[in-house]
Amino acid sequence: MGVVKDLLKDVEIPKFYKVTNRMDDTHIEDVAQAVRDALKREGTLDRIKPGSTVCFTAASREIANSVLILRTFAEELKRIGATPYIVPGMGSHGGATAEGQRAILEHYGITEEACGCEIHATMDTGKVGVSAEGLEVRLDAFALSCDYIVPVARIKPHTDFHGPFESGIMKMMAIGIGKQYGASICHERGFDLMHINVPSFGRTVLANCNIPFAIGLVENAFHQTHTIRAIPNECVEKEEPELLLLAKSLMASIPFEKVDVLMLEQIGKEISGDGMDPNVVGRAYDYRTKPYIHRIGVLDLSKKTGANFNGIGNADATTRRILEKGSFEETYPNGITSITVEYMKLPSMLDNDKLCTQFCIRTCPYLGEPLKVMWTKDTLHMGEFYVSESMLKEVEANPNLSTDGTLYEVVFDQDDNYTGFRAV
Repeated sequence: MGVVKDLLKDVEIPKFYKVTNRMDDTHIEDVAQAVRDALKREGTLDRIKPGSTVCFTAASREIANSVLILRTFAEELKRIGATPYIVPGMGSHGGATAEGQRAILEHYGITEEACGCEIHATMDTGKVGVSAEGLEVRLDAFALSCDYIVPVARIKPHTDFHGPFESGIMKMMAIGIGKQYGASICHERGFDLMHINVPSFGRTVLANCNIPFAIGLVENAFHQTHTIRAIPNECVEKEEPELLLLAKSLMASIPFEKVDVLMLEQIGKEISGDGMDPNVVGRAYDYRTKPYIHRIGVLDLSKKTGANFNGIGNADATTRRILEKGSFEETYPNGITSITVEYMKLPSMLDNDKLCTQFCIRTCPYLGEPLKVMWTKDTLHMGEFYVSESMLKEVEANPNLSTDGTLYEVVFDQDDNYTGFRAV
C-alpha cells in the first residue's frame, strides 16, 4: 500500500483532551439479593412446582453480572426442588450452530460449573403456534421438553427497529429461543414489520407455552445492572414497554450533534448486536440520525466477539487486521437470518491503525475549520473518551462534560498500530 501511504503521509493527527462524561450511574449493589427479592413477587417463583424442570435463557450479548444472575436464579430453583437448565437464547448467532452458541456463552463465563446447572444447546425447534399474521412460531426443542420456560432478557433499544417492544423479553421469545429457524421466519418480512412481528410472536409463545414468568434486566450507561424485575406471564405485555422507556432514559450517547471523525478502538457482538450501536453513532440500516458523523474508523474486533465482524459495514474505514481475524462462516448466518446485509459490507481496508486514522481525516471535506475528531474505546463505554482540540469549547459548554486541561497525543508502535495516549 505504498501509494496510499504516500498520499496520507502528511495528514496530521490532532492532539486530544481526555473528557469525562457524567451520566447516571445508579445501579444495584447486591445483584444476587436483587434476584432473590425479585422472585418474591407473587406469580413468579411461586408458580414453579417442586420436582419440575425449568429452562431459562442466556443471551448472546454480554449482559452485566450475567453469571451471577443466572447462578442465583438456578440456586433459587433448586431451593424449591426444581431442576434448572440453561438454553442459549440467541437466534442465529454463533454461526447458527449449537457448538458456536455454547462457545459464545463460554466467552462470557457462562458455563455449567459457573452457573451450577446444565446447559443444553441445540438448534432443533418445535412448532408452538401461528402468529396473528399467519406466521409459524417455533421454539427451542429442548426448552419445549421442560415443564417450564423462563425467558431472561436485557431490555434495551433495538438497533434496527423501534416500537413498544424492542430488544427484550418479547424478542427473546420470538427470536432468541426461536433459534435460527424461528428467527428467520420472524425476520422474513423485513425490519419494517419487526415492530409488529416481535410482539405478535411473543404473544403466541406466552399463550401456548408454559411460561410462568419472565425476568427483565435493565442496565445503566456504564453497563451496570440498574433493574431486575420478575414479571408474571400476564404482565409482560404491560411492563416490558415501561422498562424499555427506562432503558432509553439511561442509555449512553455521543454528547455532540456533529463529529467529523469518530475513531472506535473496537467493535463486537457483546458491545452491540451490530458491533457498534447505531443508536449511539446515528447510523441505522436504512436511515441516519444525530449525531451526524462524517467518517467512522474501526481499528479492531473485541476479544469476546470472536470472528464475528457484523457491524463493520457501518464503518468507513478499518484495518486489514479485522479481515484476518474475521470469519464469513461465523458472521454471515446472522445477516442471512435477519435479511440485513448492510452491516456486513466491508469498508476501506488500511494496513494499520495510523493509516486508518489518517484516511478518515483526509477523506472529510475541509471547510476552513479544524476537523472535530472523537476517539473512544467502543459505543458501550462512553463515560470517558478523547476529543480533538477543536472540540474544547463544546466540552466546556456542556455541564456534564469535563477535562483536566491536559493535552494528549495518540501513540503508535513501530508498525503504526495504536497503543494508547500520552500527555504532551
